[in-house]
Amino acid sequence: MIQAILVFNNHGKPRLTKFYTYFNEHQQQQIIKETFQLVSKREDSVCNFLEYPGSFLIDNASTDCKLIYRHYATLYFVFCVDSSESELGILDLIQVFVETLDKCFENVCELDLIFHADAVHYILNELVMGGMVLQTNMNEILARIEDQSKIQKAEAGISATGASRAVSAMKNINLPQIKDKVFVDLPDKLRDFKF
Repeated sequence: MIQAILVFNNHGKPRLTKFYTYFNEHQQQQIIKETFQLVSKREDSVCNFLEYPGSFLIDNASTDCKLIYRHYATLYFVFCVDSSESELGILDLIQVFVETLDKCFENVCELDLIFHADAVHYILNELVMGGMVLQTNMNEILARIEDQSKIQKAEAGISATGASRAVSAMKNINLPQIKDKVFVDLPDKLRDFKF
């Protein structure tokens, strides 16, 4: 089972955190800090798997927690998993996640994760839910994202229709009648102003 998914930059600032096992906020911050310290010290030429020596995951859930990660440009993608998950399978899942983000945001960068957090969480929820892998086919994930985009556009069209009705209602108001009643005390130049 996947216990947590963490994405942070080269300075240790979390850009995406998703915990599938309950930890209080202090524990979460400690896990993020320890994970960054472990992963950032490693050279790019070494293996992308390591045992998590931290006490929080051991106390709360599992004694055999592993960190599986990939470092892309300025971002670390880290999956905290137990022994039931395949290391190579999780590496492949990280690759699918990053490629899907890349397709959706056209050359994904750290700012995309910050400013489109809702879309990133939606993509992640298509991949993993409740710590279990749901989908690894990028085309299926992209199809679901396209469906969601269509729904959002349809909802935007409904709200835009309401706004256009309000604009047309304002155009139909008989302004000369209002002008005579409201602007009685105005000087002649302003009273004769045409709307």
